[in-house]
Amino acid sequence: SLAFSANVAVPASEDAKIAAIDGAAADLVNLDLNDAPTIVGSLAASIGHSRSSSASNPTAPCCPAVAAASSTTGDETDADADSAGAETGAEATAAKAKSKQGCNAQLVMAGDFEQANHFYPRVLNAQIHPLVSSFFQLGNERIIARYVHLRPNVNQDKLRELLAYQPKHFAWAGSDLFNVTTDQGQHQMIIIETNSCPSGQKSMPLLQDTDECGGYRSVLRSAFGDLLRSAEVDGELAVIYDKNHMEASGYAAAMAEESGEHVWLVEYHDSDQDPPVRWTDRIMEIRDAAGAWHAIRACFRYVTQRPWSRIPLYTRTRVLNPVIACLAGGRNKMMAARAYEMLNAELRPFNMSVRVPLTIYNVVRDEVPLWIDSMGGHAVIKNPYSNAGQGVWTITTKEDLQSFMALDHRYDKFIVQSLVGNASWSSTTHDGCFYHVGTIPNKKNNIFVCDVRMMIAGASDGFRPISIYARRARLPLIAKLEDDPTATSWGMLGTNLSVKLPDGSWTTESQRLVLMDRKDFNQLGIGIDDLIDAYIQTVLSVIAIDKMCQRLVDDGDKFNYDLFRALNPDDALLSELTL
Repeated sequence: SLAFSANVAVPASEDAKIAAIDGAAADLVNLDLNDAPTIVGSLAASIGHSRSSSASNPTAPCCPAVAAASSTTGDETDADADSAGAETGAEATAAKAKSKQGCNAQLVMAGDFEQANHFYPRVLNAQIHPLVSSFFQLGNERIIARYVHLRPNVNQDKLRELLAYQPKHFAWAGSDLFNVTTDQGQHQMIIIETNSCPSGQKSMPLLQDTDECGGYRSVLRSAFGDLLRSAEVDGELAVIYDKNHMEASGYAAAMAEESGEHVWLVEYHDSDQDPPVRWTDRIMEIRDAAGAWHAIRACFRYVTQRPWSRIPLYTRTRVLNPVIACLAGGRNKMMAARAYEMLNAELRPFNMSVRVPLTIYNVVRDEVPLWIDSMGGHAVIKNPYSNAGQGVWTITTKEDLQSFMALDHRYDKFIVQSLVGNASWSSTTHDGCFYHVGTIPNKKNNIFVCDVRMMIAGASDGFRPISIYARRARLPLIAKLEDDPTATSWGMLGTNLSVKLPDGSWTTESQRLVLMDRKDFNQLGIGIDDLIDAYIQTVLSVIAIDKMCQRLVDDGDKFNYDLFRALNPDDALLSELTL
């Protein structure tokens, strides 16, 4: 096996090259951010050919056969859908599947962590904003004191119990939140989705310059550390992934540093006919370059695309996060909605709740128009099993709905949610109307939608925040949809950073990434109380999903298939499960 450092030498990664170009384009001059997407988009398109011709580059991520297809740099992109939420064609899917075959594990050693390989170039030179730094230094006790001071009806003892909660299945997560308000001026953070394989480390400036591993180390010392200590089988350590090589390799290198052991970095795709991972008596084994198989006692999972199709629900190898966390809500919006409802019922006496848009689940396609009419003609339709802005359709016109109804879909059931837009074109529900607070107006008085990603980890000593970043939409919000008939609702509301290049591959619009540094953070118009609110909401959403995991898995780790089918009656999904 080749040493890890020989395979990801600076600046060999094509993702690092594109991120560097994107970052340089955004920082070259003091451009108005509204103009940057056009400039950088054309720049990214111009290098698409070099990306597609890099398959022979021996320094590309993992095996050379994957280099041309590894254009995704985070969980912002998804091979199942394009940047507007529609699913990609069969030809593009087949081409990518063909290129992702026969990879072998790479060996990562202590000393292989190089910051340039695991952080965006913009982040390497960024200085953390003092307010964000203060938030990370608060600790849970001061967070509790501040939160209860502003919300005196919240039960302080219950909140302390929740922040000290030790997850059993779902210990590492990231939630995407919107900063919203109401017609009455009630300002709050609401959960859009919670992800069981969250990106974020590569976008977070270091809190301490002396700790080069940053948040990578924090996750490994907390959530993964508890998991590793509970390992019951002999073997080695591994990180498995199907995208986001920048962060997956970062976790592997930081794990080698922390453990003092070598770590296997393994690319593991759903479409691989000769995968480098197999399961023997429910113990993970990985294949090295020589064809030898190695047993794994504990594994960090960054496998995001339908992980339940190839990773068993019960494994003797310890996995962070186990697949049950995905099915119970970490990659299943249907079950997440049910989990939030159940926790909210439990927390109602304590005046706390997971705040989400109105959500209707288990909706078959023919019912979708009825629910959209009930929300005033404005709504969001979601594929329940996609994340990071993919499989999402914002409906504001009859044409939007007709386009959705004309598509073929992998799954049988959908989620319909109330739309959070501007004041005059958000969904109207019995709970009122949420609309975006948005960014501070720029020089053209344009306000943009932004979401905030809050990553947290839970361990025996409770929860802690790990990293934060934000993403803004491509187009500014308009007061009324008829003011600009050419503006699309997805352009104004979609914050995922994915961009489809002319050759069919993917890259990211990193100029729309908003860092928690002195330069970017002030655009968001949020304060430390908003960050505290986002943290509490993220913790509550993770607890809700972890408790759903416990309902679906008994003490003997047996999956309750009948209960899951009753809660999530989608035969297309059920047929994919690896029990």
